[in-house]
Amino acid sequence: MIVIPAIDLKDGRCVRLEQGLMERDTVFCDSPAEQAHAWQEQGAELLHIVDLNGAFAGEPRNRSSIEEIVRAVTIPTQLGGGIRDLATIEAYLSLGIGRVILGTAAQRNPLLVEDACRRFPGRIVVGIDAKNGMVAVQGWAEVTDVSARELALRFEGYGVAAIIYTDIARDGMLSGPNIEATQELAEAISIPVIASGGVSTLADIAGLMAIEASGVTGVITGKALYTGAFSLADAIALTKE
Repeated sequence: MIVIPAIDLKDGRCVRLEQGLMERDTVFCDSPAEQAHAWQEQGAELLHIVDLNGAFAGEPRNRSSIEEIVRAVTIPTQLGGGIRDLATIEAYLSLGIGRVILGTAAQRNPLLVEDACRRFPGRIVVGIDAKNGMVAVQGWAEVTDVSARELALRFEGYGVAAIIYTDIARDGMLSGPNIEATQELAEAISIPVIASGGVSTLADIAGLMAIEASGVTGVITGKALYTGAFSLADAIALTKE
C-alpha cells in the first residue's frame, strides 16, 4: 500500500476543504508546484491533484498550476476535477499527467469510462465520493440515489486502473478514515481501491494496511500532512515495514 499526498487546487493555491465545502477552506501553500516538489523530495511515489474549481464548474479551471506541477516533478501524477469528456482527458494526458480521475462523469456517463479505458489503457481512475454510502457528484454538491458499491460494480471489466473511495463526512476533518466502508467496497470488486478522507494519524494508515488484502492499494492524505500530524516520510516508512 502506498501513501499518496494530495494537492487540492483552488484559485491557483494549495488548499484543504472541510467536508468538501468550498467556503471552509484553509490555504496551505501559494505555490502548488513547490509543494509538489517537496512531496517528491520526501519520498512520494505518486501525487494526487484535484482541481476544486473545476469540480464545481464542470470544466478545467487551474490548468496553469497543473502545468507547473507536472514540470516540477518526475514522479507519476493523477488528476481529477472537472474532467467530463474525452478531449479533456486527452489534453491532460498529453500534458504529462499520468492518470485522470473521472468522478461526476463516471456516475452520469459510464460509457465515457468504458471508451476512455479502451483509448487510454491503465490511465483511467474512477473517483467515488460517498455521503452516508450514497454517491455525491458535482463537487460533492449533489447526492444521488446510487450507492458507492452499486456504482463501483458497474465498472468491473472496463479496465479501470483504480477506484478512489472518499467518505465525504470525514474528508478534511482528521476524524479517521471509514475503514469498514472501504473494506466492504474493496471486497465487492476486483478493481484496486485507494482510500481517501479523514486520515489523521499513523494508526489510521496502519488500520488501512490491515485491510490491504481486501484490495486496498493506496491511501490519499492531505490535511494531516499539511498540519504536521505526521510526516510523509514516517507514513511511507510505516508502509514499508
